[in-house]
Amino acid sequence: MRKALCGLKEAATLVKDGDVLTTGGATFHRAPMEFLREIIRQGKKDLVLVDREPAIDFDLLIGAGCVAKVRAGLLAFELLGFAPNFRKKAESREIITKEGACQPIIAGFRAAAMGIPSLTVRGMLGSDLLEISEILGSQREVEDPFTGEKLIAVRAIEPDVAVIHAHEADEYGNTRIEGPVYEDVIKAKAAKTVIVTAEAIVPNEEFRRKPEATKIPHFLVDAVVHAPNGAYPCSCFNRYDVDYDHIREYIAAVNNDRFGKYLDEHVYGRAGLWTNSKQRI
Repeated sequence: MRKALCGLKEAATLVKDGDVLTTGGATFHRAPMEFLREIIRQGKKDLVLVDREPAIDFDLLIGAGCVAKVRAGLLAFELLGFAPNFRKKAESREIITKEGACQPIIAGFRAAAMGIPSLTVRGMLGSDLLEISEILGSQREVEDPFTGEKLIAVRAIEPDVAVIHAHEADEYGNTRIEGPVYEDVIKAKAAKTVIVTAEAIVPNEEFRRKPEATKIPHFLVDAVVHAPNGAYPCSCFNRYDVDYDHIREYIAAVNNDRFGKYLDEHVYGRAGLWTNSKQRI
């Protein structure tokens, strides 16, 4: 097996300007936040972000000027409302947005993971979103050859890079995720390059001892980074919860034209990793 363990800065160089990027987790849960902060520090530009239901992970990149296009089923902050940077940049047309729905985006990832050009779904039938998607070439109404039923064919979504935060990994890239897995395994199979950040790096013997706990095998992973508390301020199941106070601080910074100061303090002005509180290592 090839060793994949490397540092955060080295792993972030695998993301190139203009790449199609997706992240693991969902909303405020297990997003690879420390990796994304490094993406910002490295000045990545013109990224195309795709996911089912992102939140502060995408919004942070958008606010930092790293993003050209966004495709998502929902980009929001759960009980705290709309994603503030996304809203500002979309309304000012500084980014291109493609509103979708959760089911077709998952189907697109599944198609890429299966190595096929498209998968069919029903969920967009009757929606105005279908017309937009047909114009953009990502979905099309088709007729099932066996039943004649109308369905929606969703083009495969093959990200250039998938970044997934996990609980444990070994130096080769074998990865364990506790709790909800969301679409992370599908994304790992769909993407051209897979980067895993992990709360802990454990010996390979641990994976051999309990192979059934491996969610993502080493041969799908290109880089592994040790990133304790790497999802903060999002949660990591069984490790730490969402820091809603920090996220409220983030929203206030965006809404009161202090986002540059937020970036200076929480992204550019530090080299350490977050803890599960407002304190930093």
